[in-house]
Amino acid sequence: MEAAPGLYSMGQSLGGNVHAFLLDDGKELTLIDSLFDTDAHRVIAQVEAIGKKVQDIKHIILTHAHRSHLGGLARLKELSGAQVYAHEWESDIISGDRPSQPVSLWPQPPYQAYYLQVGQYFDLSKHVPVKVDNYVHDGDQIGPVKVIFAAGHSPGHLSFYWPERRALIAGDAICTWPYLMLGWKGFLLNAKQHEQSLYKMAEYDSEVICVGHGEPIPANAASIFRTALSQQKRP
Repeated sequence: MEAAPGLYSMGQSLGGNVHAFLLDDGKELTLIDSLFDTDAHRVIAQVEAIGKKVQDIKHIILTHAHRSHLGGLARLKELSGAQVYAHEWESDIISGDRPSQPVSLWPQPPYQAYYLQVGQYFDLSKHVPVKVDNYVHDGDQIGPVKVIFAAGHSPGHLSFYWPERRALIAGDAICTWPYLMLGWKGFLLNAKQHEQSLYKMAEYDSEVICVGHGEPIPANAASIFRTALSQQKRP
């Protein structure tokens, strides 16, 4: 689906209704995350559906190094030759030089995602390793988006803002599957950092918010997000 002009949301049920995002700014394509499938066929199909070629992807950015978001990375890097971007803390997980960090094994909402929590705890599902070409930091510009350092879900978690589209790509800091949550609790490695990241993202006047798991919030997103954030603080 086109969440905003030139911003395409791609999802699959495997990986907890995981989503990735293809951005077309009229000059080149930027991809944020790569879904679960190793053959990347869903991403390739979306590129072709908008009349482009995989080689038009110039930037592949990873929100963080969890398996659901890394599945198609190696194949897409091979086909496109695009530069791969991530936070330095996540980079050696992406390159296969360090195992992904474990999360809590204690069941936490949403319970529909507990199988992913178990898989992450035991590091059961491996991705094809890929070298990260560029480390990115808060405030960097990649293609049309500004990088937002949004740690908490993981130490190097990133979100992104496309000002011309008033679109926030939140990664796993916000989820809408199976219902709206400000992060899956069982996956939070640092709750205090996560809360700080949420307040940082709430400062943006986002019309659209795209999330790592679930469908985008297509309109009036900043208001919906800020309301959820204020309610989270209530006893």
